[in-house]
Amino acid sequence: MKQQVLAGVGVAAMAAVIAVATGLGAGNAPTLAGVRAEFLLFALTLLGVALFHHRTLEVALTGLVAILALKFLNVSEFDLVSHLHHEAQILINLLGLLLGFAVLARHFEQSEIPELLPNWLPDDWKGGFVLLCLVFVMSSFLDNIAAAMIGGTVAMHVYKGRLDIGFLAAIVAASNAGGAGSVVGDTTTTMMWIAGVSWTDVLHAYVAAVPALVIFGLIAARQQHAYQPIQKDAKPGVRIAWSRVLAVALILVGAIATNVLLDFPAVGVWAAIVVAALFTQTDWKVIPASIKGSLFLITLVTCASLMPVETLPDPSWVTALGLGFVSAVFDNIPLTKLAIDQGGYDWGVLAYAVGFGGSMMWFGSSAGVALSNIFPQAKSVGGWITRGWHVVLGYVVGFAVLLFALGWHPHPVAGPVEGATAAPETHSGH
Repeated sequence: MKQQVLAGVGVAAMAAVIAVATGLGAGNAPTLAGVRAEFLLFALTLLGVALFHHRTLEVALTGLVAILALKFLNVSEFDLVSHLHHEAQILINLLGLLLGFAVLARHFEQSEIPELLPNWLPDDWKGGFVLLCLVFVMSSFLDNIAAAMIGGTVAMHVYKGRLDIGFLAAIVAASNAGGAGSVVGDTTTTMMWIAGVSWTDVLHAYVAAVPALVIFGLIAARQQHAYQPIQKDAKPGVRIAWSRVLAVALILVGAIATNVLLDFPAVGVWAAIVVAALFTQTDWKVIPASIKGSLFLITLVTCASLMPVETLPDPSWVTALGLGFVSAVFDNIPLTKLAIDQGGYDWGVLAYAVGFGGSMMWFGSSAGVALSNIFPQAKSVGGWITRGWHVVLGYVVGFAVLLFALGWHPHPVAGPVEGATAAPETHSGH
């Protein structure tokens, strides 16, 4: 009953924002107390996600309908068809990766490799830290969703299915931090590279990402060890299913190849899944199980794309630090695009901020949403903050280390990389 009352209050608040903004707007951009009404509706949507973590898709869809209603009533130049056409590749690619990597995770799980890992990982809390380091390294050349899903699958086996939310947050953070300094490891860095930023100008993001990993990794590994110690030895008689290992390899190669060649990794992922289905059994049931969480992120990204973010504050390390916190609740692709157009950033600092910042909330990155499809307990804003507080600490400490070690050195964008004509917006998001 309490949740029903809160839901009713939320819907009423959204309706009130729309009504008041429409009455005051008179055909102009709708604002309340100097703030664009779209941001108020988006904030109410995020608050609803925090309060109703078992109804996240319904909350996100309600917010999307409210924002669209506001746009139609107040913004005469708003063209929904044109907007969706512009965003279609981002959304299709994101949905394809979220569902495709769910299939990859199941192939990896059924390969029996996770069952053998207790023989190779340290037996105490250091096993969890080593696992986070492996996720970090994988994400430097793989999509962060794939790295998080593989890490989560391994953790599920070596910890017998009992994972602390703080450790789940650390897996997401490791996958996002690992790609921060690589132009093929994260959407945002790939966008910078295509725009003309040299790969060497983002590489120093690792000066922040590595200490951040040490901070949150050590704390999260001890959290997990106290909650559920790692399995010391593998079960006897485990045999690797090499056909499934080959399926995993094909999917990863397909993702990397089409990311580089087509800037559309979902195409390669699904082509490899179809090929793999010809020689090994595929568990298609993971797709319906993942669809609701995936559609939630798609809806939230669509809401974010409708926000009137035309300008950013002047480039500075303070702005970059703030963008990291903003990216915890706001899609980092439009933020990065605005920063590239604006110019004048230290691209390594910006790459770390917008790439890692989404780890501070479970729905702040595609890796977080993908992992929460496997571990529903992660869909708790309160739990993520109280148990995953070390991710925020790691972000701030890493940023400080980078700033004090190397300082703030902005570089102009040289211009698009020769031959790179594909639109950079088609990656997977955070």
